[in-house]
Amino acid sequence: MKISILKTFLNESIQHVSKAISSRTTIPILSGIKLDVNFQGVTLTASDTDISIQSFIPAEDEKQTIVQVEQPGSVVLPAKFFVEIIKKLPSEEIQMEVKENFQTFIAAGSTEIQMIGLDPEEFPVLPNIDGSPTFSLPGDLLKNMIKQTVFSVSTHETTPILTGILWHLEDSELKFTATDRHRLATRSVQLEGAEDIKFSNVVIAGKTLNELSKIIPDQNTLVDIVVSDNQVLFKIDRVLFYSRILDGVYPDTSRIIPTTHKTELILDTKKLSDSIDRAYLLSKEEKTNIVRMQTMEHGGIEISSSSSELGKVREEVELVDFKGESLRISFNSKYMLDVLKVIESEQLLIAFTGVMSPIILKPLDDSQSKYVILPYRTTN
Repeated sequence: MKISILKTFLNESIQHVSKAISSRTTIPILSGIKLDVNFQGVTLTASDTDISIQSFIPAEDEKQTIVQVEQPGSVVLPAKFFVEIIKKLPSEEIQMEVKENFQTFIAAGSTEIQMIGLDPEEFPVLPNIDGSPTFSLPGDLLKNMIKQTVFSVSTHETTPILTGILWHLEDSELKFTATDRHRLATRSVQLEGAEDIKFSNVVIAGKTLNELSKIIPDQNTLVDIVVSDNQVLFKIDRVLFYSRILDGVYPDTSRIIPTTHKTELILDTKKLSDSIDRAYLLSKEEKTNIVRMQTMEHGGIEISSSSSELGKVREEVELVDFKGESLRISFNSKYMLDVLKVIESEQLLIAFTGVMSPIILKPLDDSQSKYVILPYRTTN
């Protein structure tokens, strides 16, 4: 293998695929990045078995020659060093040559590097999921759906299935659900061109979807999504992102969401968020995060928290609208703030069916998002 390649393109591809490198791998070949070179360009691949990322650099685009290929070939290079050294090379043009026993020579300007490569034949083969149904989502919408649900996944590996987001597609409606048993987030979207596609119990790890979000460009790029029996493939421009589907059956969460409410409050999202944020400062000192909310006779709500060492915080927040019974409830303020941070609507509806029933939060101008927080039982 012998090539000349532009640093900008190589570095960008390395940054994409390196998100699949695990620092904890016990398999030496998986600590490397595989390079496959032919006359069409260079393909970089990295994998930790749960996720695999592949990025293609074409030999040329409309404006310029990116890769000059003198001799095709393959090699696996140690990611830790390769990622850092390419970033720091002094010139835009990089020469790479692989000789016997995968000894790899890299030159840029006056810098020369020799790296010990690994046999590419030992690198795992990527899953073949051609023929599975494909649908598309705008990249910014997919990033938003992940952001609006991923904070509710469980961080405890004791229940692996809850560390992921459940994907459900039926009647052209794609729904994300995440829960850690104390809170729940759902977000839906109507898809075009997905009338014949249906799947359920597709669960993708939250940390995997966070890594995917970093690769999706900010501009409105379409992401093609292919779902097979045990893998999901995301195609973003010249990047392929494979994710393993988590094993297990996701619990039925529909029964924990009340459909009727005894109390409904409509509030200004930012005012409520700021008020709970101030109360949270005191509640986290107590290491409980407990904040209390109660309706008041003259129509507002009182937000309060206390610390045995520091004192109390109490403030009133005005209501836009109020229906039903008066209420006093306690909740985890950290969970509430996580929801309020992702609600883009200026006003939100908070609904209750009683002191120990789930708290429902809905953005007023977004019927496709819903959040549930379980309240705390407190002695006073």
